[in-house]
Amino acid sequence: MITPFANKLNTPLTKRQITILQINLGKICNLACRHCHVEASPKRTEEMTPEICQQIIELISIFPQIQVVDLTGGAPEMLYGFQPIVEAARNYGKQVIVRSNLTIYFVDGFAHIPAYCAQNQVRIVASLPCYLSDNVDKMRGNGVYDASIRALQWLNRLGYGQDPNLILDLVYNPQLPTTEKFALTPNQTNLQQDYKMFLQEHFGITFNNLLTITNLPIGRTKLYLENQQLHQPYLRFLETHFNPSTVEYLMCRDELSIDYLGNVYDCDFNQMENLPSQTHEGETLTVAKLLAAGTLDLITEVRTANYCYGCTAGCGSSCGGTLI
Repeated sequence: MITPFANKLNTPLTKRQITILQINLGKICNLACRHCHVEASPKRTEEMTPEICQQIIELISIFPQIQVVDLTGGAPEMLYGFQPIVEAARNYGKQVIVRSNLTIYFVDGFAHIPAYCAQNQVRIVASLPCYLSDNVDKMRGNGVYDASIRALQWLNRLGYGQDPNLILDLVYNPQLPTTEKFALTPNQTNLQQDYKMFLQEHFGITFNNLLTITNLPIGRTKLYLENQQLHQPYLRFLETHFNPSTVEYLMCRDELSIDYLGNVYDCDFNQMENLPSQTHEGETLTVAKLLAAGTLDLITEVRTANYCYGCTAGCGSSCGGTLI
């Protein structure tokens, strides 16, 4: 039996002041990665509307407490609202993050994206789940590794990874397990050294930080685990490695996750599991409701589920890498 995550905590998981907006612009993507918790693909059609985009821009404009605007998808660069939100956020002095699959740069109509990101000093957080080609192509599709390498070299030529205003981070995800011999993500500092040495030696690539992120059992990862009859064993493994020291630093505590419909969640994982944020009175929230209330801080407690063990196992995991 899995201990309910909420029972593992000594006190409810409380929200702090909101400083981060993570915005999912939709589920359209040029890839269909086998571990994608969003279940994005070229066949998806979900995308932000102009109305919701405008509401988000208004949110960014009136709340100075927002420090970071984090754009995800799908492939955020190909979705409606990407450029208007980037430009609004930069105009109001926010750090902008785009979570990129890199290969989008080689899709017709998107070759301008690297220069556009550099011009707007967008921090690029790019998926590269291994520094070896076989592992990347197994997880993300044939040819993705080679395209990713060319994209990283392109970004380096623009100054990414060298200019202090042009931050380029890479994301490591473990391979999906085939047996019950599960493992936590490797030590982030040591793995970063391995990535930097290999990519510099073989391709002349430089980057800033490596972020190691645990595969949470949701989306395609959950489907895969269920098909392999590994879902419950994996949850038990994560629970066994629960580290209470990570709870203080969980990303859900100071961020709001907003979907392409304008609904509000505590984190991107809750968004994909359709577990919306709630006020103390049990009301679900939208961007429109936040604007009407004149505050971002209507939520007192984070809603949790058993997949939260993925963020609290070992050294912890977040969209910014390990927690401790």
